[in-house]
Amino acid sequence: MSASLRFNDALLIADRAFRPLQCIAWAPQDGNGELNISLVDRSRSLLGRTRLPSSTYSDPLRLEEELQRSRQELIERGVVLEPWRMPA
Repeated sequence: MSASLRFNDALLIADRAFRPLQCIAWAPQDGNGELNISLVDRSRSLLGRTRLPSSTYSDPLRLEEELQRSRQELIERGVVLEPWRMPA
């Protein structure tokens, strides 16, 4: 995947990257292009939160790096995630 990603595409990819967790994503209303992601488990406990500038979420390689890094941090804390690969 080498084309620039749209906001909605990045949201879908992030959601799939952290299954079975719930991925709650939003963009601030100030229009700065930032993507905010919070991850919660079934008990609604917050497990992680990150902010991605548009330069990161629109670039497939940078998005993949960030999602893999975040996944690894969660796995090291004992969170079980489904296998995931960046879509082609």
